[in-house]
Amino acid sequence: MAIESTTGEMAIDTNLKQFVLVLCVSLGVATLPQIAPWFRKIPYTLLLVIVGLGLALLDVRLVNLSPALILSIFLPPLVFEAAWNLQWARLKRDLVPICLLAIAGVLISIAGIAVGLNQLVGLSFPTALLIGASLSATDPVSVVALFRALGVDKRLSTLVEGESLFNDGMAIVAFSFLLSFALGTAHVQAQSILIQFFSVVSIGIGVGCLIGFGLSYLTQRFDLPLVEQSLTLVSAYGTYLLVEDLGGSGVIGVVTTGLILGNFGSRIGMNPRTRIIVTEFWDFLSFFVNSIVFLLIGDQIRFAILGQNLSVIAATVGAMLLTRAIAVYGLGWLSNRITQADISIPDQTVLWWGGLRGSVSIALALSIPAVLPDRENIIATVFGAVLFTLLIQGLTIPPLLKQLHLLGNQPIRQRYEELMAHQVALNRVLKHLTQAEQRACLEPEFYRYQETLVQGELTRLKREVEQLQDDYPNLQHFVVEQFRNELLAIEATTYAELVRTGRLNQELAPLLQTVLTENQDQP
Repeated sequence: MAIESTTGEMAIDTNLKQFVLVLCVSLGVATLPQIAPWFRKIPYTLLLVIVGLGLALLDVRLVNLSPALILSIFLPPLVFEAAWNLQWARLKRDLVPICLLAIAGVLISIAGIAVGLNQLVGLSFPTALLIGASLSATDPVSVVALFRALGVDKRLSTLVEGESLFNDGMAIVAFSFLLSFALGTAHVQAQSILIQFFSVVSIGIGVGCLIGFGLSYLTQRFDLPLVEQSLTLVSAYGTYLLVEDLGGSGVIGVVTTGLILGNFGSRIGMNPRTRIIVTEFWDFLSFFVNSIVFLLIGDQIRFAILGQNLSVIAATVGAMLLTRAIAVYGLGWLSNRITQADISIPDQTVLWWGGLRGSVSIALALSIPAVLPDRENIIATVFGAVLFTLLIQGLTIPPLLKQLHLLGNQPIRQRYEELMAHQVALNRVLKHLTQAEQRACLEPEFYRYQETLVQGELTRLKREVEQLQDDYPNLQHFVVEQFRNELLAIEATTYAELVRTGRLNQELAPLLQTVLTENQDQP
């Protein structure tokens, strides 16, 4: 008994050391752009993959990448964070093209890759279908991070994130059935497939709605930021585990819960200050989990096995790109005809080339049982295809956006925010000078001289802001959005001050939040 206890303690100690090592490497990579500015051109997640590849090349293995770890521990917070931050108003506007890409697009991807691998390299259909299902789940993390940094239109980010959120669930459902088929534990019948699909999706949506709306009304009864933050964390993992135990799609359940809490629960049950606290917590958790996952993806590459499967990987990449093009351009054309969504050809091109694959694809491939004869070849092929999308497609998205004239005005926005920050700071300095004018031992001329300097700077800043607004008329939308956020912050701060002074027993629900959201498109 003592030997077993000692062995268990040693295992825990070893795992903890490996975990700390992974975190140290990840945080080291995060600081690289600050040390060497050139690295800022590479998205953080892609930089982690490159560093992981370097470690794999040196045969330095940080930790074994368990599929159960990704699917059960890493996947729920990643999916929940994306759903929490996805605005329902934007998602609803493009729900038809997103659903077409997430459902029909996944089927096109699976079928196209399977047929291509069967015809080009002679893989059996069960093996080819598993590869297709693994690679049908897109990963938006790197792409959306690039979009935010470059100031790309929010609608394009919504399309990428929305498709990924829903097609993850679809891909996992399809993979589970195809794996059962490959193992000989399921039979191909159209009716049974449809029944199973609707059952899995319905359970996920149903449980997600129950938990999401239940927590939304529960948080109305109290204002405890740390408790509400903890409830969102419990809801992400709890929904995933409960839905999986009931035979549904845990991913779809978490997506549903996250969308409800982010767009409904946080509006009726959280004041703006609490919502900011919860959002910052999920931003941190997303950064934390992504740092580990993307580093380990690169670290798990086996170059020898990749070399043995180069022809299969090349055929897979070609089939993947071709089927992605068919899905995006074909379904984009259909969506434009059905809904007048007007997804432009440049936007469709970015959706096609920006369909990266990542942690979900890797986890699905690794979850294949060892009894399947082609398991190692499937894993190598999926790893190779994921590597291509992350490094080749991921690193070429910025020049593609520039070529298609889709780059946003993020540098202009940044400059505007800096100018406004200077104005706020100097106005406070001016106010302090006015209050301190009667201070003894200082001449009045000194105050007047300092006041003249500050006012001169304020005048210069005002002219620069006006010039910026004249040169970039589109900046006005950003200015309005920033001002509305200031109004919400003032309201929340006022309630908090009234609670601290005892004039209120608890903070009131915000009044402006709903009004400003409903009228956000008005001047």
